[in-house]
Amino acid sequence: MPPTMEPWPCLGPWRLRPAAWSGLGLVIEGLERDDGAAAPADYANQILLAEAHREAFFDLVDQHGLVVCRNVGGDDAAHQEVRGRSSRGRLSQGEYYHHDGCTGPVKPRVVEIRCPYQTIERHTVTAIAPFPELIAALLLELPAALRADDELPRWWDVVAAGGQVPVGDGDRVQGLINRTVRKSMSAEIARAYLRAVDARIGAYREPWTMGESRFIANANPGHTMQHRRAYLEAPGTRPNGRLVKRWPAGPDLE
Repeated sequence: MPPTMEPWPCLGPWRLRPAAWSGLGLVIEGLERDDGAAAPADYANQILLAEAHREAFFDLVDQHGLVVCRNVGGDDAAHQEVRGRSSRGRLSQGEYYHHDGCTGPVKPRVVEIRCPYQTIERHTVTAIAPFPELIAALLLELPAALRADDELPRWWDVVAAGGQVPVGDGDRVQGLINRTVRKSMSAEIARAYLRAVDARIGAYREPWTMGESRFIANANPGHTMQHRRAYLEAPGTRPNGRLVKRWPAGPDLE
């Protein structure tokens, strides 16, 4: 929804203050209200996730797939460090698109990833793209020589003709693609392939700003997103700011 569209959703007396953004998802700079009262610095916890507003906010995340909240202060003690490191020689699991909690029996409805205020800049981005539409982009960018095995030729024909891989088949097809990429591409060629996928699907790839939380629809009956760690430069020894995350709609992170 472009930022010129009205009316913007309200949570009680609070209105979302939109950023100038016309890409994937909804980006807000903060909250405001008619009486001019300032929102608390920790408006994510104190307003968006307060009991009176949390379900309406989660519905908003479900609707848009991604809600980016900037200028979020306050305590991140409820979050856990985003783990995982990459190397020049091999992609880590986090560099492939994934839902959070995919190894458990129930995926969390929403994942929040935050870049806390810190002294070191975060120079690695988090790419976010809609699922299952993402599967078509993964197939269409896969080199012809690598889609000759398993089910991939059949599904490539489907998406090349304008169709989609059904949601029920998406995880299996994505697993086949990931295994093919992991087995057949060097790390930097695989990263270039994933950048091409990002471009085709119109992924959210904005650099992180400190005090920014991204609420991602991770599991619902309709419009979900997947995300991945995406390098703007080859992994190396340059210090990199940290990210933290939580599942604010449950289940709790272990």
